[in-house]
Amino acid sequence: MAKDTFLNRKATLNSKGKPIELNGQAVMAILNLTPDSFYGKSRAAGLEEALHKTETFLNEGAKFIDIGAYSSRPGAADISPDEELQRLIPVVEALAKTFPEALLSIDTFRARVAKEAILAGAHLINDISGGSLDETMFATVAELQVPYIMMHMKGTPQNMQQNPSYENVVLEVFQYFDKKIAELKQLGAKDIIIDPGFGFAKTTAHNYELLQQLQVLNSFGLPVLAGFSRKSMITKVLHNKAADALNGTTVLNTIALLKGAAILRVHDVKEALECIKLVNLATT
Repeated sequence: MAKDTFLNRKATLNSKGKPIELNGQAVMAILNLTPDSFYGKSRAAGLEEALHKTETFLNEGAKFIDIGAYSSRPGAADISPDEELQRLIPVVEALAKTFPEALLSIDTFRARVAKEAILAGAHLINDISGGSLDETMFATVAELQVPYIMMHMKGTPQNMQQNPSYENVVLEVFQYFDKKIAELKQLGAKDIIIDPGFGFAKTTAHNYELLQQLQVLNSFGLPVLAGFSRKSMITKVLHNKAADALNGTTVLNTIALLKGAAILRVHDVKEALECIKLVNLATT
């Protein structure tokens, strides 16, 4: 029954001429090249650790590896594009060479960083700002012809959690995607994934209201990405820490899958894939 909500969703993406099949649901593993990401175990301190973590993620069944070199946690320090690239490009080049079958996603809101990473061997762009923090991002995506993950966020990582407010968070997020998708398509971008941005410029109440109505985003006919992994929308409710939030993550992942999510962005690949397997078994 759950599958009826996304039968018309786009199932094949294209990255630089390479088809990417999205039959069923997929897992995106988080690989942070930052020293200050909110969950310590997601960080790779150097190239060897990044290679090791990626090998583990792929062996566990991750379809995508999402590589971030700019911390987007609330209040994180801003770094220059040059520093972001210095962290990022050597790892992208090494991963592309060592794991040629891996689909590498670049977590950045900067068009220059995105373009250089794609040229270095990456396959997707994951932009937390949906083009709002770099006016050249949409044109760059269209030029590169790679899948683009467009997230909803207000403000910047430095100020996004300073009293976020909405009259109707679900409606505003829907309208945001409606406008942005039209802009991207007009420029010639073809492969778009939407991410409602759980934890980005949203209170705990906003996050759960969005989750409750996540299925409304299926009307765009595009893959929906859900990223709850070990976030404060779990720890604030359960009064625990990110290190203890795997069970809560699995609960929210399950709900998102039942509401039509196509991609789970997680720190814990094995557990997310087990969640997908059981949900599929229970709903077919």
